[in-house]
Amino acid sequence: MLAEGDVVLRPIRLRDQRAWREVNQRNRDWLRPWEATIPPPVPGGPVTHRPTYRQMVRHLRSEARAGRMLPFVIEYQGKLVGQVTVAGITWGSMRSGHIGYWVDEAVAGRGVMPTAVALVVDHCFRTVGLHRIEVCIRPENGPSRRVVEKLGFREEGLRLRYLHIDGAWRDHMVFALTAEEVPEGLLSRWRRSRARQASDGNPAPPRN
Repeated sequence: MLAEGDVVLRPIRLRDQRAWREVNQRNRDWLRPWEATIPPPVPGGPVTHRPTYRQMVRHLRSEARAGRMLPFVIEYQGKLVGQVTVAGITWGSMRSGHIGYWVDEAVAGRGVMPTAVALVVDHCFRTVGLHRIEVCIRPENGPSRRVVEKLGFREEGLRLRYLHIDGAWRDHMVFALTAEEVPEGLLSRWRRSRARQASDGNPAPPRN
């Protein structure tokens, strides 16, 4: 488990199904434009359906056991509000992974997602032993871009038609960090950033 204040990251569980489905379904319109989809195996072929919750959890656990993924749910003030997953973990001479995330629109803007990403990046660099973390985001996804901008990720460029999202191949902007860029830890950087905002008269949103 990883924690900072009201934000807690823990492994996803089968018994989270009811809470996960409630949040996910309530946020369908908020999440759909940014969600990965599975293209037909051949052009014009049938669309592959999304896995069930149980299939998803079993896949995440299998990938985690193989050392290729770190799947977490996000809790805020004791309630499940989203997910953050480190996927595509590569070892050897690369030691990298990429992060994907989503959060309940009801808690967006409270610093939940930047805190969750900072926690997981520090875990990857300091505990797991990764060297580089990427986040790939559609240019149109302003809220997701603000997360990495707040945390100081570097923008590295544009990958054309990189992922199948919301039914089509979409361009993605690439943001990255290496362990050398945050020797003090990303969470420490984020804490300082929030403290500066508060001292400049722009305090964090109320915790309610």
